[in-house]
Amino acid sequence: MRNFAHKLCSAIDGLSDWTGKICMWSAFIGMMIVIYEVVCRYVFRFANDWVFETTIMIYAFHFCMCASYALKNGAHVAIDIISNKFSNRAQAIMDMIAYILFFFPSVGIVFFRGIKFAGDSWAIKEVSWSEFPAPIYLQKTIIPVMAALLLLQGIAIFIRDIEKCIDNPPVIKEEE
Repeated sequence: MRNFAHKLCSAIDGLSDWTGKICMWSAFIGMMIVIYEVVCRYVFRFANDWVFETTIMIYAFHFCMCASYALKNGAHVAIDIISNKFSNRAQAIMDMIAYILFFFPSVGIVFFRGIKFAGDSWAIKEVSWSEFPAPIYLQKTIIPVMAALLLLQGIAIFIRDIEKCIDNPPVIKEEE
């Protein structure tokens, strides 16, 4: 059973690494588009209608699709002032409680509501209201995908926390 859990966690980590490494290039693409717009605007006195919405969509894609990669690598905001004083086992227990009470329910809600949100947008082929009618339904599809990737990475972290609890039994002090 432990071998299966280890393989599952490794596969999830690999997926998070892959999506993170592929999608981090979207920040570079967004930056290049902004540079293009700055040059067009200030050198050639010509503005593009599509740049503003495109960069928003690219950066939204970037932050959403890199979320599980950030979670895997501990890049999300965490308040470790109290938990750092505890043992590995106690930290794992506190993490598991937080994941059960907060992470899984909230990300699960985002996942299920995101599916409906994206589905409704796809049904009407929703586009933006600007001069450049960007396809919003593609952007809204990222929401449940992001939540699914976060849920998977959360499961991997949760499994590792269970292993920490098993591998680090509580210390029982003997009475003298």
